[in-house]
Amino acid sequence: MIRSLRAALIVFALLVVATGIVYPLLVTGLAQVLFPHQANGSLIRENGKVVGSRLIGQYFDQPQYFWGRPSATDPVPYDAENSGASNLGPTNPELVRHVQERVARLRAADPADGDRPVPVDLVTSSMSGLDPDISIAAARYQLARVAQAGHLPQAQVAALIQRYTRPAVLGFIGEPRVNVLELNLALHRLYQQQGKAQ
Repeated sequence: MIRSLRAALIVFALLVVATGIVYPLLVTGLAQVLFPHQANGSLIRENGKVVGSRLIGQYFDQPQYFWGRPSATDPVPYDAENSGASNLGPTNPELVRHVQERVARLRAADPADGDRPVPVDLVTSSMSGLDPDISIAAARYQLARVAQAGHLPQAQVAALIQRYTRPAVLGFIGEPRVNVLELNLALHRLYQQQGKAQ
């Protein structure tokens, strides 16, 4: 009995050291050496200050900036400590109401879009509620509003969308997308150069 207990304690201690100390230190060390930017949160710095992460969306509502996907986190949008989906199904009246309100808000922000279909990612949240990216269609849908509100030529805003478009992962997983924070930071720098920063 004593020998079995001693063997069990030795195995337990070895597993604690291997899985609780050695493995985490090894993975953390490799991540810091091979992928330091990603391992430290994919942070975006502007003028030496952290302004966000490439992995977590931010709330924008000014017309001269692009708007991201709606956030499912409540009461604070894009709250990384409260990540999760709304879990509302497609026939849920609350989801239908939210989508209708978002469509109305987008159309009110840019009446020139008329009855053009609104890209689905502008009116529905992602599973995490934190998605930082929008589709190319969602960015192009907002192009006229952003250009008009920011007093920029549409061709210049379209070029920014193109510049900040990322391809599908490995060329075939998902679809091309635009990181809203990176795109808006580029717009903000442009506004600052022209003395129009808000």
